[in-house]
Amino acid sequence: MNQAYLKIRNLTKDFLSEYHAEKVTAVKDFNLEMNKGEFITLLGPSGCGKTTTLRMIGGFETPTAGEILLDNVKINDIPANKRDTCMVFQSYALFPHMNIRENVAFGLQFRDIPREEIKGKVEKILDLVGLTGLSNRPVGQLSGGQQQRVALARAMVNEPKVLLFDEPLSNLDAKLRIRMRIFIRKIQKESNITTVYVTHDQEEAMTLSDRIVVMNQGEVVQVGSPEEIYARPKTRFVADFIGKQTNFLTAEVLESAAGRQVVEFWNRQFPFEGYPHLQRGDAVILVIRPEMIELSAAGGICEGEVTLVTYLGSEVNYEVTANNQVFAVQVSNPLRTGIFRAGERVCLNFDLKNICLIKA
Repeated sequence: MNQAYLKIRNLTKDFLSEYHAEKVTAVKDFNLEMNKGEFITLLGPSGCGKTTTLRMIGGFETPTAGEILLDNVKINDIPANKRDTCMVFQSYALFPHMNIRENVAFGLQFRDIPREEIKGKVEKILDLVGLTGLSNRPVGQLSGGQQQRVALARAMVNEPKVLLFDEPLSNLDAKLRIRMRIFIRKIQKESNITTVYVTHDQEEAMTLSDRIVVMNQGEVVQVGSPEEIYARPKTRFVADFIGKQTNFLTAEVLESAAGRQVVEFWNRQFPFEGYPHLQRGDAVILVIRPEMIELSAAGGICEGEVTLVTYLGSEVNYEVTANNQVFAVQVSNPLRTGIFRAGERVCLNFDLKNICLIKA
């Protein structure tokens, strides 16, 4: 078993409120172990503590309690400019009076590295990020995507043990964000650099990450692969935060034995598997993703009425009212399946094997 490369134990950060001199806990008992070369994203709503956690790893904030170990060395007391980490900031923080080459080489010039070696390192990293031939161009003449690549090259050329990203794509337009996150993941894989990435964009986190750390109100709520976080959320908060829309149903466990459960809702009983922690009589919440609901003209678990139709080309999003509840439904390839219209009666079927149960 591989030993953790970056280990964070019980990390806590308290601030004093500016107006009331009260203690505000931004991060509470944060624990995480990362393998070398792993890409982990801290994901959560604004104010959940993810950026504060990143800044403590980078040395820009001092922890109130806890410890950070990098390659078995405690780095709490090592200043930011001496740590073997590099941060890519949201604002890029490039020097406007320098060209690309000068920006990338800036950090290397303060180390005992020969000039020719610096030149070789800069040329190599510019080639890696796709900026070969542009080294003399002033950064003020670059597009947003090119500036982001310069910021990435400047961080990576120092060959840090850990690369830190603080919402680096938030200033880019939607299409460029998609291209850049694919690019960042590709570069990270090729360089095998351990990476901690902060974002509030769940799609960004799902695309980039080996594992996702979901945070809320300063605490870690769940850690897992993108598939685990999406398909098996442990709390209603995670289920609601991940995914465009999520449907919830309340139900009761009637039986639980030998790894099988029988759950009742709408006066009907349905079989489930894989929830040994649930006991008979437990109240549960069913997490039903919009793509797990099938619509048909006849035959289903229940009947409802289409109240809203949103056609997006490759998919149609519906709102369907059934049993006094509004369900979000997503249907792919509508040209093949046909499109229902507002006001039509439809039948709903649920993909039970992919529905997640959460203890209420």
